[in-house]
Amino acid sequence: MSISIHRAALVASVMSVAALAAPAMAEPGGCLKYGAVGAVGGHMVHHGVVGAAGGCVTGMMRRHEYRKGERDKAALWDKEHPADPNQSWLEKKRTALTYEQKATLWDHEHPPAPSAGTTPSGTPSTSSPQ
Repeated sequence: MSISIHRAALVASVMSVAALAAPAMAEPGGCLKYGAVGAVGGHMVHHGVVGAAGGCVTGMMRRHEYRKGERDKAALWDKEHPADPNQSWLEKKRTALTYEQKATLWDHEHPPAPSAGTTPSGTPSTSSPQ
């Protein structure tokens, strides 16, 4: 009987860990992630609270800059793809995209230019300079 209880506890713990390990949004960590790293770094030099506060501020700023860039890309996408003025309010709300979706579409439509020593496929050019 104790084996089945241990097995049930093991299965429950594995399921809870699997639920917590769900994929997160692909954006920089905020106050908690950077604050934890700052606290560990600060703990090494006996300033854990200062490290946590500094890490938290850094995380908030990085996430703010990331989201600001996403909003800017979304605004550029909106400028290139204006909404149909004949759509109803409900249709506009139903087909509305989020900032992240618009920024992803912008990135797909405007890939970065290849660097000087590569061909359009991204492979290094084989021609020798004369």
